[in-house]
Amino acid sequence: MIFYHAKNLVKNLQRTISIIPIHYRHASTNYKSDSLELAYNSYESTNTYSEDNPAPIPLIILHGLLGSKNNWNTTSKKLHLHTKAKVLAVDARNHGDSPHYREHNYDSMVVDLKNFMDSMALRRVNLLGHSMGGRTAMLFALKYPDLVNKLVIVDISPISTSMSLKIIPPVLQSLKSLQIPSNRPLRDARRIVAENLINVIKNRLLLGFLLTNLVQKIDGSYGWRFNTRALLENFDKILSFPETHNISFGGPTLFLGGSKSDFIQKSDLPKIQKLFPSAELKFIEGAGHWLHSEKPAEFMGITLDFLNRKIDASHVKNESKTNL
Repeated sequence: MIFYHAKNLVKNLQRTISIIPIHYRHASTNYKSDSLELAYNSYESTNTYSEDNPAPIPLIILHGLLGSKNNWNTTSKKLHLHTKAKVLAVDARNHGDSPHYREHNYDSMVVDLKNFMDSMALRRVNLLGHSMGGRTAMLFALKYPDLVNKLVIVDISPISTSMSLKIIPPVLQSLKSLQIPSNRPLRDARRIVAENLINVIKNRLLLGFLLTNLVQKIDGSYGWRFNTRALLENFDKILSFPETHNISFGGPTLFLGGSKSDFIQKSDLPKIQKLFPSAELKFIEGAGHWLHSEKPAEFMGITLDFLNRKIDASHVKNESKTNL
């Protein structure tokens, strides 16, 4: 049976009703923290648990820049099915169905995540973050090591920054100034956007990824799920990982990159291990930045092996510390 929060029934029914297996519950809703709501999809078992049969540690998925929780729908379902854990895919501020907010940086997104966990009564979780979401997950684990069991970082580094990110500001500026005629079919609107961006974006995968964020409003006009203005104004804060001092996360950590991507380098590992002493670094051959979409079988195999692996306490470096 599929359960939906009534508030989101209309906008989520068409997207999900034909693809949700009947043996677990999928819900899409919002969590409210003061003036900021975070939208999320949950994938969870209808099984009951007890002290003798405890529920698996929940997994929170954090998407990348210009992405949304919906980009992780298929992956979230598979991760739930094969780990039996509750999976929560969350929209970051200024993305997806979460509200637009002027401030956008990693510290604020860490606060959002902490408040989200508190509201959901989540005491300890596994975190999986891609790109921008990966850096949010890293900073959260460094600040709150006792709240994180395992950490999966997908194609991003706290050390180096990809040169390909320089394309994002001109893309956002183009989207901000682009006029899309109202009351036109979605396919026509996407064609108009594609024609205007063809000289800016050469990567077809990136272009297709962006077009999934184009939405038609009730009045027939078009807009973007992400906040172009806030992301432009705060882009420098997104580019670099915040400076950290005297903090580390000693729990099991997997950095997983694409061999064709430049978002994380093999040479980053020694410096990464100063922040994450137990970190391991693996690459998926033939994959670019969106390796979970480009090489889903390989991505799923490596990620599941890591998440389902029992933690050997003797191998976890006891160096988690914080200066908070």
